[in-house]
Amino acid sequence: MTAAGGVPVDPAVARATAIPALLRALVASDPGRPRITWYDDAPGPTRGERIELSARVLANWVAKAANFLVDELDVERGDRVRADLPTHWRATYWLLASWSVGAEVVVGASDEREARVVVTDDPASVAPGGTATVVAVTLPALARTWAGAPLPAGAVDEAATLTGQPDVFDADEPDGDAVALRTGDRALTYAELLSAARAVSAGWPALSRVLVSTDAADAVAGLLAPLTVDGSLVLVRDPDPALADERRAAERVTSA
Repeated sequence: MTAAGGVPVDPAVARATAIPALLRALVASDPGRPRITWYDDAPGPTRGERIELSARVLANWVAKAANFLVDELDVERGDRVRADLPTHWRATYWLLASWSVGAEVVVGASDEREARVVVTDDPASVAPGGTATVVAVTLPALARTWAGAPLPAGAVDEAATLTGQPDVFDADEPDGDAVALRTGDRALTYAELLSAARAVSAGWPALSRVLVSTDAADAVAGLLAPLTVDGSLVLVRDPDPALADERRAAERVTSA
């Protein structure tokens, strides 16, 4: 596959059948090109933030979160990780990390007790008495510690602990028959995850830059699909329609 202007796409991106292989291929293809550009249009203290992650930086964040899941939280293959985060750049590395360790990502589940870990920006919303470890995610980009209400007993402060994790994670190939993503009554296995993303990106030009505002429930289309064509995404939280045209032009968006 070749992008406009004759720029070739690393064939390893097209061959990748699992998230770790896809991330490695993206880094090898072009480590410095932005893969995720995130804007926050939501009302609140982080409105106006813009964060850009290259392939290498994204892979580093994924490695840190994956090491944290395995080494600190004892997550094993098949364990459930509930993703309870808004449309945010931090949600992207937690999703990719959970898939890198072979976990089952659950979105929208009401019973936290079925999860091994709950990753959330609202730890107070997690029902008390469950067995899940709560990872409290602070959304502001420069945060170094949790700044909200006191954390529940046993909760982990992501901002204070994640950056100290290693930047490299040695991932094994996942079990293709294991569930990778569960949203309500729909489940995708690891064998289906990237295939479903490629079904979305079929017909897209190589190196597509895609504007999205989806949350974790739509991660296949809103996160993985652009990456499967060696592309990138402009991810916007609570997009302001008045900024849409200017942003598309500034970010050179090719698809929405």
